[in-house]
Amino acid sequence: MFDVIGRNFWFLMGGLWVTFKLSIFALTGGIFLGMLVGLARLSKNPWIYYPVTAYVNFLRNIPLILVIFWFYFVMPIIVGRAIDPFPSAVISFIVFEATYFGEIFRAGYQTISQDQIAASYSTGMTYWKTARYISIPIAFRRMLPSLITQSIVTFQDTSLAFVIGLRELVRRASIVDNMEVRSIELYGFAALVYLTVCYLGSLASQYYEKQGRKVKII
Repeated sequence: MFDVIGRNFWFLMGGLWVTFKLSIFALTGGIFLGMLVGLARLSKNPWIYYPVTAYVNFLRNIPLILVIFWFYFVMPIIVGRAIDPFPSAVISFIVFEATYFGEIFRAGYQTISQDQIAASYSTGMTYWKTARYISIPIAFRRMLPSLITQSIVTFQDTSLAFVIGLRELVRRASIVDNMEVRSIELYGFAALVYLTVCYLGSLASQYYEKQGRKVKII
C-alpha cells in the first residue's frame, strides 16, 4: 500500500530538507529581528515606537500567504528582477514571524524586575547594553517555551511556500501524487512527518516550561 513512499522516499526527503532549511532561516532571522522589534515596542522614543507598532499591527492582521505573494509577485516589479521562490519565502517568513516573536520578547522583557534595570543604569550602562547583557538573557530563559511553540507554528506554516512553487515537502508530495495518484498515502506521509516534528517540539516546550516553574519555586 505504501510502496509509493518507498519509491519516492529520497525525493520526498529532499522536500523535507528544503522545509527544514526554510524553517531555520525563518527562525534565525525572525528571532533576531523579533528581539529588535520587542525592544522598539518598549521604547519611549515615539520615532521608534509608533512606526514599529504600526508594522506589527499591520502584519499581524493579514494572512501570511499574502505576504508571501507580495514578496514573490510584487517585489520583482519594484526591484526590476525576478526573485527565486526560496529567498522570497525566507524574506516573507522573517518579516512576518518577527512580529510574533517581537510580541513574545516584549512580554518577556516586561516580566523583568525594574530594580534590575535601574541597577544596570546606575552603573553607567546604556539602554542597548542593558538589553544585551541583562534584559535579553533573562527574558530569553522565561520566553523559551513560547519561542518553541511559535517555532512549531512557523515550521507548519512553511507549507504555504507551496503556492509559489517552492519544492518543500508538501509540494513534492503533490508532484508525486500528480504522477501516481496516491493522495492518501502521500499526504498521509507528509502529515505524519509534520506530526512527528511538531510533537517533539511540543515535548521540548513542556520540558522548558516545567524547568521554568522549578526555578520560580526555588
